[in-house]
Amino acid sequence: MNEQFFLPFFQAVDSTSLVKLRDSFYKLALRYAAVRAQWNFLSVEEKIETNDERSRLHNALIDSVNILARNMEKAGENAAWRKTLGDDRKVIGDFACYVNAWLGIRQR
Repeated sequence: MNEQFFLPFFQAVDSTSLVKLRDSFYKLALRYAAVRAQWNFLSVEEKIETNDERSRLHNALIDSVNILARNMEKAGENAAWRKTLGDDRKVIGDFACYVNAWLGIRQR
């Protein structure tokens, strides 16, 4: 999956009028991306210790994506990105990392 796959999803989320829900998703995406990146440096023991917390954060991220898309649809906004994104946990995590990168670059 390349960055162009996620661009239309990010653009749809970024342009929503549902600022509180969007920002809630962004904050979870930032937290998840940091935890996922730090995973590279954890020992096996540390991974075992923190795996439940990481999974809970990932679940909260997925819930946030679903809540945002559902409310965008209710508000008459295009939420087709959510169906295209799919339900694969890794892909949704990748999207969070993409959001993290874009938000960071945008603030240069």
